[in-house]
Amino acid sequence: MNFELTKLSLTQAASQKCDLLVVLVPEGIKPGKDAVSAVMAQALKSGDLEYKAGKNLQIYASPLIAARRTILVGCGDGNARSVRQACAALAAALKGPSIKKAVLVFAGKATGEAVAAAVQCVAEAAYVYRTTKTKGEAPALARVVIGVEDAAAVKAAFTTATAIAEGVAFAREWANRPANHATPTLLAQAAKGLAKGGITCKVHGPAEVERLGMGAFMAVAQGSEQPLRLIELRYNGAAKSEAPVVLVGKGITFDTGGISLKPAAEMDEMKFDMGGAASVLGVFNALVHLKPAVNVVGLIPACENMPDGKAIKPGDVVTSMNGQTIEILNTDAEGRLVLCDALTYAARFKPRAMVDIATLTGACVIALGNQRSGLFSSNEQLAARLQSAGDAAQDLCWRMPLDDEYGEGLRSNFADVANVAGRAGGAITAAKFLQRFTGDIPWAHLDIAGTAWKSGAAKGATGRPVGLLIHYLLGEVGVAAPTRKSTRVAKKVTGAATTAAKSAPKVAKTAERAPRVARKMV
Repeated sequence: MNFELTKLSLTQAASQKCDLLVVLVPEGIKPGKDAVSAVMAQALKSGDLEYKAGKNLQIYASPLIAARRTILVGCGDGNARSVRQACAALAAALKGPSIKKAVLVFAGKATGEAVAAAVQCVAEAAYVYRTTKTKGEAPALARVVIGVEDAAAVKAAFTTATAIAEGVAFAREWANRPANHATPTLLAQAAKGLAKGGITCKVHGPAEVERLGMGAFMAVAQGSEQPLRLIELRYNGAAKSEAPVVLVGKGITFDTGGISLKPAAEMDEMKFDMGGAASVLGVFNALVHLKPAVNVVGLIPACENMPDGKAIKPGDVVTSMNGQTIEILNTDAEGRLVLCDALTYAARFKPRAMVDIATLTGACVIALGNQRSGLFSSNEQLAARLQSAGDAAQDLCWRMPLDDEYGEGLRSNFADVANVAGRAGGAITAAKFLQRFTGDIPWAHLDIAGTAWKSGAAKGATGRPVGLLIHYLLGEVGVAAPTRKSTRVAKKVTGAATTAAKSAPKVAKTAERAPRVARKMV
């Protein structure tokens, strides 16, 4: 979809030839004498139109307005949240088969945040999945003109928003694909397709992963006929001497739960378990357009979690890349197993910060529902930056605790750590498990189990948290890295990582013999 930003008054909007004219009407607007204002004033006076966000009045083939169809829609106080609500109310209209060009004009002064919200909401509303469909009409809407009083003042926000919209669409597309159309190999091919505009891609196969000693990752993959892939994307927008931000996206392309098999009902939705991986791909898609002066590494450990004769079993012990042994108490807690090795690998880039993104726990859905992603971090500066980025992007998250006491439940009689604790605080104990593999590097974990996709009639991927991540990365340009602060766990893990580096071949052989693990809604 093509978006265009232009200076446009209501008088000019009335003469715009298009299939749909949308007029965002804020509180306190003083209608002028043009045709659009005249209709607006009469509708407000009669009560047929309200300022409340989403309330709208549709007009067809008005002789005073060039657009074939016009919708006046209230947008409350005109802030980003209200504009998003207003545009969301028009989703059905934007998907109309005869709507090829739409013009959306702000009747009052528009902020950059409001314009960004409009762009992103229109793009999300117009998205239609078609990859595996043979019938049905393709989305007709191809061009959207955003009209404002002062285009120069909101141009930067508009540019960012259009890039995010592209990234979100890319993430949604790959997360929506059925597992047989989004295997680890196909996911790697999609990543290779992003290798342009300063982006490079390297894909590690089973042999390379074995040499790295990623015993936990290998364990999860060993029950599937689909070979694993460790995808490594790099965007170099700053000097080589500048430390990168590393994004680690969980890429379980289908999760049966392994031997700890999931219930059959709604298991089809486990194709969305690579939502973290899809968001990383979406971020790199957006970076191509934005070209910010920051270095970014994207890591995607991709595999399936299947329950065949080679699959790991509850009680199995595997050895992670940093040397810690892990007792697999539940094979449906596999996401943390692939992530822990990826986080250990991420340390070799000497990052300024690393953020993992994962559809990790059902417990996070219970805690936060589908409105906010769970944010876990032991670094105050990093947590604050991510929280602020989520607010700016209208891609909200919520800070969760990481007290050391939550990690006590991960004790094991047979390994250094268990992969699950009890049911209480399950999202937190999962984060505590991951924290053991981060050393003193500023780290954050985003649990997107409740926000990566929707169920029911609106079933489908959301593309979150691409917006949050892009705003975070843009905010890192020219800003000092978060201060490192070691913890007791971090120091212990750093020592284990040093030991593991000397014994990687031995670890790989141990992992080869050990059975293997699975993942998520625990």
